[in-house]
Amino acid sequence: MSTETTAPPPSTKSQVLRSFDVTDFPKVGGLEEEWRFTPIKRLGELITATALTGVAPEWQHDQLPPGVSIKDVESVDAILTPFDRISALAYGSAAGVTLIDVAAETEVDEPVLIRRVGAGGAAAGARTYVRLGNFAKVTLILEQTGDATLADNIEVVLGDSAQLTFVTLDEWAATAVHAQHIKFQVGRDARVEHVQVTLGGDVVRQFTSVEYAGRGGDAELWGIYFADAGQHIEHRQLVDHGVPDCRSYVGYRGALQGESAKTVWVGDVVIRATATGTETYEINRNLILTDGAIAHSVPNLEIETGEVAGAGHASATGRFDDEQLFYLMARGIPEGEARKLVVRGFFAELINKIPSEQLRERLGDAIEARLTKAGS
Repeated sequence: MSTETTAPPPSTKSQVLRSFDVTDFPKVGGLEEEWRFTPIKRLGELITATALTGVAPEWQHDQLPPGVSIKDVESVDAILTPFDRISALAYGSAAGVTLIDVAAETEVDEPVLIRRVGAGGAAAGARTYVRLGNFAKVTLILEQTGDATLADNIEVVLGDSAQLTFVTLDEWAATAVHAQHIKFQVGRDARVEHVQVTLGGDVVRQFTSVEYAGRGGDAELWGIYFADAGQHIEHRQLVDHGVPDCRSYVGYRGALQGESAKTVWVGDVVIRATATGTETYEINRNLILTDGAIAHSVPNLEIETGEVAGAGHASATGRFDDEQLFYLMARGIPEGEARKLVVRGFFAELINKIPSEQLRERLGDAIEARLTKAGS
């Protein structure tokens, strides 16, 4: 008689399997909770391979300000232990680490722009490490363009009292496939504001996680996404409150238009028993512009202590507001222009959080161009 037993499945998000070895993860069938919304076949090698052999997109940047450096290194201590197959695959396939270093007490007034340009080719894995020293203050903008099939991890470490505004822009070519995990470790009294913009790509699946390394940490995660016909855009967050007196806020907004346009937002917040005094809120709003588009929105809140300052979540998905449209048209604005104004207004609050006027204008123009294309 066999005495072998099977371990029960994890009951909480904080208990899922974590490993750097891709073979430790079972093959993905598409019915698993964490994969059931994802078009598995369209991920190709990113979901089937045990190693990726391609060359990762090239890094480009202008002259860097004093105190900020970018270099390739062989290794650096990880803060992210993968808890899905693609993240582990990215670790095993990455050829070294791109280290973006901001020295302690460095303050940079202007945003630092870094580009990542894909040239197509075989599927690749990549790893990036962003490190802010104590009391550093900087805005980093990471633009991701071109064509690629990419699995990558970005680890971001904030020292005590550091302040980071981190803007990530996915404006890939229409054939690109991108699966990314961004992990923030927030030091004592440190603050991070992440603005995630996703417009391009065929399939984009982005996972953002946050953990706190000291009291007083503050994390705000903002997201803007627009899915066109046939696109799949997926965002997942895990904010893990394990330290007292920390704060988080998650706010994502998306628009969809065209046949088979699909978006997924899954927001998980865990407040552990030790995280007394936590203040957290998450909200997702989706605007469906045409028939045939589908938005999935799943907020989750897991609380292990009753001593919290505040915790909540909300989700709303709806069609175009006909009353707003009528109001504008009644004042002589043509229907096409009225639609553009309503969509711009829907995104305006989050676009204004981007600390670059040029980038704000560019995003507004990109959104308007999509609406013009749909109406032509």
